Amino acid sequence: MRAPMGDFDVVRPAVEALDLLVAPVADAVRGWHGDVPPEQLIHVDTDPQWADTATFVEHYGRDILERSANCVVVAGKRGGESTLAACLVLSSTRVDVNGVVRRQLGARKASFAPMDMATGETGMEYGGITPIGLPAHWQLLVDAAVVDLPYVLIGSGSRRGKLIVPGKAFAGLPNAVVIEGLGVA
Repeated sequence: MRAPMGDFDVVRPAVEALDLLVAPVADAVRGWHGDVPPEQLIHVDTDPQWADTATFVEHYGRDILERSANCVVVAGKRGGESTLAACLVLSSTRVDVNGVVRRQLGARKASFAPMDMATGETGMEYGGITPIGLPAHWQLLVDAAVVDLPYVLIGSGSRRGKLIVPGKAFAGLPNAVVIEGLGVA
């Protein structure tokens, strides 16, 4: 099997790579439903040393940068209450935390969640957080540019491996809200 992007040695449907996925991601893939068939979720096995975006594109090619997305966990605070959410934006952009995210969450202040909180709440590894398998009560804010791509490379929940998913699949994930301008240059 060939991946729809990049040149990876080990490529297979994610449903055949459940043993390489962390529990919440494997559970989400196992119970997948929506407009995109689960067979279109692709796992590519990659070395954990290349997990971070900059080193990944340096190793696998700069063309992947425009077809990959990062998922970050944010915390919105208002009146002593804290709300966690995830944001998915193209890797070539950054999340508009203090503008779009703060307003979407109805928060007075928003910031990136601390690493131990992000990993503890998601059950995923730092550098591999993915929008597939997030806690059920979280909002998932997705930049419209991500949804518009035919396929998008994202984390797999761990630093080993990546998922390649049709962009339109993200709009159908639980609690997903597609937003124009979530990612800024």
